[in-house]
Amino acid sequence: MDPRVSFITLAVADLDATRTFYVDGLGWPTELDVPGEVLMIKVGERLVLSLWSEAGFEAEVGPIRRGPGLVPITIAHNEATRAGVDAVLAAAEAAGSPEVRGAEHRDWGGYSGYFADPDGYRWEIAWNPGPVGLIAVPDTDPDG
Repeated sequence: MDPRVSFITLAVADLDATRTFYVDGLGWPTELDVPGEVLMIKVGERLVLSLWSEAGFEAEVGPIRRGPGLVPITIAHNEATRAGVDAVLAAAEAAGSPEVRGAEHRDWGGYSGYFADPDGYRWEIAWNPGPVGLIAVPDTDPDG
């Protein structure tokens, strides 16, 4: 088996609010949009973000665990520069993110911040000057 991720599927409580955030707010184009069911967005070469209504998700996958606290997953989007990180976080805030944590310099040598989508899924927006950063964004500026 090749080590690869093809789809990231997230169950969402309100698909219309999710569409408003990602498509109208962040300006991401859709690959498939079935109202009331699923919204699919190409987020990388051979990688699709599938935002699925909770009812459809539970019918196929099983019951969703609910409770207090954060959803135990983050999705990362890397930028080539620190300024790119700040721009994406500003765009998420303008799109209506219910929570944006401003970027800061991290112990691991990079610069990152977070925003939440309408369902609370956390996106890390990062500039990573190290070798792993070059995997995600080949034209990463080592000086940020």
